[in-house]
Amino acid sequence: MAIQYRLLIVDDDEPFRAELAGQLALTEGFAVDQAGSCAEARDLMRDPYDGIVVDVGLPDGDGRDLCRELRQTGIKAPIIMLTGHDGDADQIEGLDSGANDYITKPVRLGVLMARLRAQLRQFELSDDASFEIGPYSFRPAAKMLTQGSKRIHLTEKETAILKYLYRAGDRAVKRETLLGEVWGYNAGVTTHTLETHVYRLRQKIEPVAGTVTILVTEPDGYRLVRTPKG
Repeated sequence: MAIQYRLLIVDDDEPFRAELAGQLALTEGFAVDQAGSCAEARDLMRDPYDGIVVDVGLPDGDGRDLCRELRQTGIKAPIIMLTGHDGDADQIEGLDSGANDYITKPVRLGVLMARLRAQLRQFELSDDASFEIGPYSFRPAAKMLTQGSKRIHLTEKETAILKYLYRAGDRAVKRETLLGEVWGYNAGVTTHTLETHVYRLRQKIEPVAGTVTILVTEPDGYRLVRTPKG
């Protein structure tokens, strides 16, 4: 199962946007939303994204201004700017607006996808990476969950389990898959090892002791409920 990222593509070229979204969903397993304007992007930004691709030329504004706006609101996810201009001044302005990378059109999809993957990997390892899980903010680099002043420290394996389940979205992950991703298919590791780690992790993160609302058991694996009901 591929680890899933949530991406937003903001571009008024609908055929290009659709092709890029389709390739990212098909080859990478990414969940991709699309916007054709700044206004549509703002509406979609109510939910957090792991990465954003923004065209400079949008029908209702400049993509660089949108990038600055997103940074001012506290969004730290990687942003890649697209533009039809290849001058140094244009690239400098794009990067100064808060973009992580700057690619000129016509865009080669393979290159864009590779540079996007690189930015996502780099961000995930940074101290800025934070994901919402239930009532907590999850910071993988710090191996920590926070809720206000509350701090829950995680082990390396607990962090890896949460991170992989988070990337799976609403899908359940089989025990064997999770074992392989977290422990590397070590012949000496059994599903009992995973179950023990999940048990200890639940003791740390479930808001009400004895209940299971965040890290739930499925028939053949586990699933993370990012926003539990109630």
